[in-house]
Amino acid sequence: MKVAVQVTCINDAMFPDTGKAVFTLLRRLGVEADFPVAQTCCAQPMVNTGYLDEAVPVVRNFVDAFAGYDAIVTPSGSCAGSARHQHSIVARRSGDSRLQEAVAETSPKVYELTEFLVDVLGVTDVGAYFPHRVTYHPTCHSLRMLGVGDRPLRLLREVRGLDLVELPAADECCGFGGTFAVKNAETSTAMGADKARHVLDTGAEVLVAGDNSCLLHIGGLLSRQRTGVRVMHLAEVLAGTEDA
Repeated sequence: MKVAVQVTCINDAMFPDTGKAVFTLLRRLGVEADFPVAQTCCAQPMVNTGYLDEAVPVVRNFVDAFAGYDAIVTPSGSCAGSARHQHSIVARRSGDSRLQEAVAETSPKVYELTEFLVDVLGVTDVGAYFPHRVTYHPTCHSLRMLGVGDRPLRLLREVRGLDLVELPAADECCGFGGTFAVKNAETSTAMGADKARHVLDTGAEVLVAGDNSCLLHIGGLLSRQRTGVRVMHLAEVLAGTEDA
């Protein structure tokens, strides 16, 4: 199987350890993945803001960069959701039949990390070790757009040393929502404060999620309150071992 990793913009710019963790994890599981250097944005910010025409060249670059791969793995439900659902909208609007064909070929091969691990590789025990009390936030796109369900929880339950505690009102949005946080800052902050309070109610040391955008938002609120609670991407937890 020829596999590529879409690291995502936010990870490339702000959370490089998440991308590194994905490669560490995949190699441990016997998967040698590529990093296509031509990859850029998935186009989601443009689509969400209504700039569909401006998203056309970005989607075109995406399908060109990841052409020929059997699976494209990304540590982001948000970006996976964009590729699987928004790219076809952009391609149809462009009127470019070749782009529509390329999107139809590429989009179904995009997997959020936990989907790839559980559904494609067929594993839940990835050999991880993380001796901490953890709670998990299911991000909106992974929960609602992709339907990843309990895959992340199944993976976390197999991590040695990890004490997984349920997050109250877990399915409620954290309030980030990309450009929503900019356009509706007060509402976004209020929603994030609710989420942070629920995290504190668990007594967890670490909040884990599959999207660093959400962790950036919640983590900022937890940090400002000086709670001592860390946030960490799921990939980094799964990449941890006793030898790390």
